[in-house]
Amino acid sequence: MPTLNWIGKDAVINHHHEVKFRLLKDVPEHGSGDPGTGNLIVEGDNLEALKALLPYYAGQVKCIYIDPPYNTGNEGWVYNDNVKSPLITEWLGKVVGKEGETLDRHDRWLCMMYPRLALLKEFLREDGSIWVSMDDNEAGLLRMLLDEVFGRPNFIANVVWQKRYVANVTAKFLSDMHDHILVYARNADQFSVSKIPRTAEQELDYKNHDDDERGPWRAQDLSASKPYNAGIFTIIGPDGARFDPPPKRYWRMNRQQYEEWLADKRITFGKSGAGRPMLKRFLSEAQAGLTPHTWWSHEFAGHNKESTLELKALFSGSSPFDTPKPSRLLERILEVATNPGDLVLDSFAGSGTTGHAVLKMNAAQEGSAGTPACIETHGGEAATNDEADKSVRAAVDAAPLRRFILVEMEPTIAKTITAERVKRVAEGYTNAKGEAVPGLGGGFRYCQLGEPLFDEAGQIRPTVKFGELARHVWFTETGEPLPRERVMNTPLLGVHRGRAIYLLYNGILGDKSAQGGNVLTRAVLAELPAFDGPKVVYAAGCLLGPDRLSAYQITVRQTPYEIRTA
Repeated sequence: MPTLNWIGKDAVINHHHEVKFRLLKDVPEHGSGDPGTGNLIVEGDNLEALKALLPYYAGQVKCIYIDPPYNTGNEGWVYNDNVKSPLITEWLGKVVGKEGETLDRHDRWLCMMYPRLALLKEFLREDGSIWVSMDDNEAGLLRMLLDEVFGRPNFIANVVWQKRYVANVTAKFLSDMHDHILVYARNADQFSVSKIPRTAEQELDYKNHDDDERGPWRAQDLSASKPYNAGIFTIIGPDGARFDPPPKRYWRMNRQQYEEWLADKRITFGKSGAGRPMLKRFLSEAQAGLTPHTWWSHEFAGHNKESTLELKALFSGSSPFDTPKPSRLLERILEVATNPGDLVLDSFAGSGTTGHAVLKMNAAQEGSAGTPACIETHGGEAATNDEADKSVRAAVDAAPLRRFILVEMEPTIAKTITAERVKRVAEGYTNAKGEAVPGLGGGFRYCQLGEPLFDEAGQIRPTVKFGELARHVWFTETGEPLPRERVMNTPLLGVHRGRAIYLLYNGILGDKSAQGGNVLTRAVLAELPAFDGPKVVYAAGCLLGPDRLSAYQITVRQTPYEIRTA
């Protein structure tokens, strides 16, 4: 397969492996609502933030949406869209070296994007997908970059979104009216999409000209282009007219199927009875939704002006972010690519549109059941309104809600725009007209990047807690996050593929043995939760001989030297 090369690629191709693991520091004053909702906003360089999040979320994200810098060369944009923001410039200097100072802006952009995409891939579930917004400035290079990271067979589609509905009369050549959204699956064989619900206007396409008891229907062509030998025959109309398939086309059914449809009154020859034969497709029998397509008009998914007005409503008439996306666009993506309960990740969070869209969808989900006048109980009797309401409420409360993780690298934007927008949407706000807008509910934790797990000498920092190191050890040993519900009060972290994994650290066994139980001795071994099989024990040292280790099927990994630091 052809590959993409650029200046600086050798320096960044494996850089995501070298990024140090850092801790996440909770900052409650910037959070909102219930921190247990599973929603999270992280402030910090998205490369380091993604690495810090891996031990918690690797392989668990159903949909990633990112809106990275478009690299237009516009220095006035809030992100410095020529990839010259101070954070990125500093990062390029460290990773690429002096060569990074003279890179072409396209080389610079590719250096920035590659390691971030490589890390994002590790977050996706096997049935997950990534959706990347881009305009024509870098769409071609982005397609090749995604081919390299995710694999060309996992390309799903290039969605074209109509971001403007009025042409720019000052355009130098052609007025730019669209953006691309490139879609790749983690594994195309396991990926699937949800149907798009029909609109009221689309349902009006179904009529019932002949008062068919099966309800409204629309006529569908009986011919198809796919060669089908049994589909070559003549149909005789009610008035004796003869109908053959159009040139180079075939009937989509054989004669037997046609006769069955005719007998079931599913064939129509038009109101006059003299038209070409068509198949009646009933609304009552149609699929619940429509197959998504790649042209997303502004009527379908919103537009730039809509997104600006959306922000102005939230921020008292001003728009603090130059190029937000409309929440309707994100809702459409999540409608196609996720289900209730799924986890969504946006590592270029910007104005927080992804979080806004998730809260809107959750609120719609919680309110969709409504309150019926009455429902039947299991005994067949009608329940009272109160009983019905309790039943509906219980079902809604039990339904899982979508969750989001947002990462924003610019501290001021993260606090005053990203988090503030999602907070106002969740808790309610007063719009520019002075009207109180109720909140949609939900909440989020707000975190900043803390110190690295390991100091410059490669030692575990003394401030690291047992639970923090345990998640790191489990992830680096298994490649999977430690289950969220795992209790951190035992050295036995869990069993993975037939191996028990233990961590002796921070005196997890108290003072019953040497160094508070951080060294594997006979006494410590006796205190470990039993497991009949192979064991991996992370410990500061080991005083057991090879024969005893072999007898107990123990592999010792010495901390900190045998723990991956990056």
